[in-house]
Amino acid sequence: MKTKHDIVNVADIKFFVNDFYGKIQQDDLLAPVFGAVISDWLPHLEKMYAFWNAVLFGVAGFKGNPFARHAPLKIEKGHFERWLFLFRETIEANFEGEKSVEAINRSEIMAELFLSKLQYKNGDASKVIV
Repeated sequence: MKTKHDIVNVADIKFFVNDFYGKIQQDDLLAPVFGAVISDWLPHLEKMYAFWNAVLFGVAGFKGNPFARHAPLKIEKGHFERWLFLFRETIEANFEGEKSVEAINRSEIMAELFLSKLQYKNGDASKVIV
């Protein structure tokens, strides 16, 4: 049985980001969406390292507007559900502890917010979070 520890530093972030996006690149539902807009994965992964380092540890360095990057994509609730499943699976298979739980919780909040904004943008205001 693999010994798990909490997410404690950027090395752990790099590990889970690499593992997670490796799964995304192999996923039948998500690979086409990401593959259509990402030809070189290294810059995206580096941005995700900085993003999660800022989210989990408050380290400055992430620059960007995640929603603006995702808004033009043809993504729906099923895409978010699959993304969350793979994210949770990745974290739970490798880590345990407060930061691990926080990473999962933050991912769920972000997905809910993004989906709500996309539904509003696309004219379905009945499911918008206010």
